[in-house]
Amino acid sequence: MHGGWERAGAHTLVRRGRDVELMHRATGFATLALVTLAPLLIVVAAADPLGRGGFASWLADGMGLSGRSARVLTDIISPPRKVIGTTSALGGVALAVFGIAFGGSVQNGYERIWGLPSGPWHRVWRQAVWMIAMTAYLYQEVQTRSLVSGPERIALSSASGVLFFWWGQRFLLGGQVRWRDLLPGALATMLGLGGLRMFSYFVFTPLIVTNAISYGAMGVVLVVESWLIGVGYVVYGGALLGRWALEHHWRRDRTE
Repeated sequence: MHGGWERAGAHTLVRRGRDVELMHRATGFATLALVTLAPLLIVVAAADPLGRGGFASWLADGMGLSGRSARVLTDIISPPRKVIGTTSALGGVALAVFGIAFGGSVQNGYERIWGLPSGPWHRVWRQAVWMIAMTAYLYQEVQTRSLVSGPERIALSSASGVLFFWWGQRFLLGGQVRWRDLLPGALATMLGLGGLRMFSYFVFTPLIVTNAISYGAMGVVLVVESWLIGVGYVVYGGALLGRWALEHHWRRDRTE
């Protein structure tokens, strides 16, 4: 059994997960996402000319919530309709700074996974562009909900997600890793997010309702933060799994 574990290279995957501090990075991802993505998506939702539910609907869709749990989340996390008009210049600057920090954190995680040196400070524009692209990706994910459903939406969501995470790694890494080497990580990330969505549906859906009754708004925020930790773990873990599969299976199969 131990020999099979060694031959599969799984020990390397576990060791690299410890080396990149996977859980620590996932927690940092969740924290920055809460202070960055939440305000950003609230602003975008308020400016949305289609007006399809706002930020709470975005979050409920991402977590796979429905019914009472979705209504509880919507009641607690409701974006103010005049949020853009009341957003101060200082608040906008703080949002931009946190957004770039979030993009920089994801970039640094990818660099650690691929063993690359940290990018120079003047590449900060990449982090800003990546944040804009992520916002657009999340926006279209929710908007397509009313256009397609069932297998068609699963296929569309999977394809757009693979393209985003495939491009995102390449872009944040400054083109230092080949496209074909990044594809396994993008595929693994989307598979992980699909699994997280199923887990959220069966675990977080009832948990949101019980936490709202027991702890109020704070209980719901804790559930959302737990889900974001899971998202961070999948984002970094998917890239790590992709590199591991590439080195221990794909390349080895091609040389045999």
